[in-house]
Amino acid sequence: MTTDKAELIKKVESVIDQIRPYLEADGGNIDFIELTDDNVVIVELLGACRGCPMSMMTLKSGVENAVKKAIPEIKSVEAKNISY
Repeated sequence: MTTDKAELIKKVESVIDQIRPYLEADGGNIDFIELTDDNVVIVELLGACRGCPMSMMTLKSGVENAVKKAIPEIKSVEAKNISY
């Protein structure tokens, strides 16, 4: 793994850590899974977020917007356990 990718992963994890309390307040959580070579962040939504009908909106409007705002290099955030 290159230093640049390692740094991006650290930044992504930091942003996710800042978002986590908001998800936990509603009984959910989020785990960072991977950063792909084309700068797509893969996460897993947990707890109440897993089955919530609003999880796609939370992912795109909340998590993805926050990550892309903080780290412009990120192209998108996708959840491995949400059907698109």
